[in-house]
Amino acid sequence: MNHTPLATTIVIPTYSEVRWEYLNRVLASARSQTHTPAEIVVVVDHNPAMFERIKRELPGITVLQNAYAQGVSGNRNTGAFHARTPLIAFLDDDIIADENWLARQIEPFTDPAVVGTGGAIRPAWEGRAPRWMPAEFLWAVGGSYQGMPTRTSPIRNVWSANMIVRKDAFERAGGFRVGFGKLGSRNRPEDTDLCLRMSQVSGGRWMYVPAAVIQHEVPAERASFRFFLRRCYAEGRGKVQMAGLHEDDALGAEKNYLWSLPRAMFRHLAAGLTGRGSDHFLRAGGVVAGVAAAGFGGVVETVSSRRPGRRTPVEATP
Repeated sequence: MNHTPLATTIVIPTYSEVRWEYLNRVLASARSQTHTPAEIVVVVDHNPAMFERIKRELPGITVLQNAYAQGVSGNRNTGAFHARTPLIAFLDDDIIADENWLARQIEPFTDPAVVGTGGAIRPAWEGRAPRWMPAEFLWAVGGSYQGMPTRTSPIRNVWSANMIVRKDAFERAGGFRVGFGKLGSRNRPEDTDLCLRMSQVSGGRWMYVPAAVIQHEVPAERASFRFFLRRCYAEGRGKVQMAGLHEDDALGAEKNYLWSLPRAMFRHLAAGLTGRGSDHFLRAGGVVAGVAAAGFGGVVETVSSRRPGRRTPVEATP
């Protein structure tokens, strides 16, 4: 099959019919792209009833069943290894892509040194955004956070909710690490792990394209302070676990991010003290709470990993 160098397959993992309306919205946005994808692939995670329903009710797309162990990493790998185009785009099933998203995000691939790209992710809150949510922690609800580049720039890693990869580099790295990633309420940074391995294997770099925008739907239950703390705790555990899978210092970006947070806290406090709104005091507290929860998660994972007989995540299997 002949394809241009920028021909792209879009892979969308899904797992539950509870997300049916979400899935329909992301498919509508994928179909409306100004740069038409060569193929749209939906991969269903061990849910035969949903697989049959998609085949029956959503024509014009390719539908596959997860060929690996349950979890989003195997789901994405199934679609990616099926693709026959030079580029593979990953979107989650709860996003809405801007009509120019794909056209803008593939632009850096004219440089052969670029192995992958990511774009901006804007939270689409079901209700009002929480008053206490600091912009520096929007990653906790799957959004781009304050401090990220504002123009197309090199970056260590991007997020799989909005990611495009070169197929050859993806395959050389072995794809996402099966057994390491989101499954149910467990979160692990399978996307960061993939970015690190693809860069190591290929010697290439990642680019962040803030003009390539998607909206990430945030249901009301994820706007709670309790969810925020759980998500930060899980991130702390996950990043420590990921670091254990790499020989070099895999957490350099996280260390730089942590060093930026005291400045963010004082900036919010100063804004509150100078009369720019009491919400800034709440956001300063949010910064402290987020750091504490992530730090506690990191300590728990560090202690847990030293226990005899502790199992490590399963390696990726192409």
